[in-house]
Amino acid sequence: MNKKQFDHLLKMAVEDGVSDIIFAVGEPPMFRYSGTLMDVKWDLLEPRDTELLARLLLESRIEDLSGFTAADVAYEIEDVSRFRASVFKQRNLFRIVLRVIPVEVRTFQDLNLPPEIESISHLKRGLVLITGATGQGKSTTLSAIIDHINISRKAHIITIEDPIEFVYTEDKALINQREVGVDVKDFKIAMKHAVREDPDIMLVGEMRDMETFETAMHAAETGHLVYGTIHASSAPSTIGRILDLFPREMHPALRSSMGFNLKAIIAQKLLPTIRDTPKRVPIVEIMILNPTIRKLILEEKDEKLFDAMRIGKEDGMQMFNDSLYHFVTKEYISRATAFEVSPNVEQLKMMLKGIDVKGPGIL
Repeated sequence: MNKKQFDHLLKMAVEDGVSDIIFAVGEPPMFRYSGTLMDVKWDLLEPRDTELLARLLLESRIEDLSGFTAADVAYEIEDVSRFRASVFKQRNLFRIVLRVIPVEVRTFQDLNLPPEIESISHLKRGLVLITGATGQGKSTTLSAIIDHINISRKAHIITIEDPIEFVYTEDKALINQREVGVDVKDFKIAMKHAVREDPDIMLVGEMRDMETFETAMHAAETGHLVYGTIHASSAPSTIGRILDLFPREMHPALRSSMGFNLKAIIAQKLLPTIRDTPKRVPIVEIMILNPTIRKLILEEKDEKLFDAMRIGKEDGMQMFNDSLYHFVTKEYISRATAFEVSPNVEQLKMMLKGIDVKGPGIL
């Protein structure tokens, strides 16, 4: 496979609304469409094909591939799309996975995000986390927040990403995007320098370790607004995920810091719809650190966070079931899909009891 064929395949993927493209030796290229993996009508890939693609994607960043293990890089086809490429070795053979990154940043309305997220974008300081599994739209939601700030107020925004995904066109804001491995060695060093570069807002692509989270929290403590992503299954479970990054003896001080500096946690999952467009919608859970939530975190009563969220809707909180209810009643997703992913199926059934929803595929 040469570059021309590679670009042609990627253009096909973008036109078909594919989210991911996978290249593995002994298999044809594969497209992930609405969460489902499908083979492409193509010859089986040989080792030389994936090695050529690896060299194309890595360019001159890594001269000697003999000791190579893995890297994340960005790839762009002008006027088509950007792609986040993960290049790695499996049994000494190259494999490549590309995530499609739209050229245009979409708005909250385009993405069917709840209005409470726009309110979160108006914060002036503190730490906001977006959480969820890989491929659940965290970066896309984050891009909508950053671009909303960009078009609505004058601010200095610094992003630290590995690699850079969405590219922003400056409007009212001044935006500096730094790529780990290209513009700076690692997240820790990038964060250290960023707090000295007069930012109002910082975006940290992923908080993978204690040092990165600690620096982000320090930036929030000193008056900056910091957005970041972390892997967790729900908003309340994110607290435990953060604690796991740190040794136990640091937990009391960490809880105190979170209680005063963490402003909101947004958890989300993407679900397939029963409509032609959009193909997927985000099911969103929002935890706002109001006095009750803050007190529970400080007192190590994390098991009570879900109950506190249920009665905190006036502060902008919502549960996954609230989001599922919304999309079922708006005829975006089926009841069967909603029940399959609901964290509390019986509660959702009670919420939907007596609701007459008519639409294709509604059960």
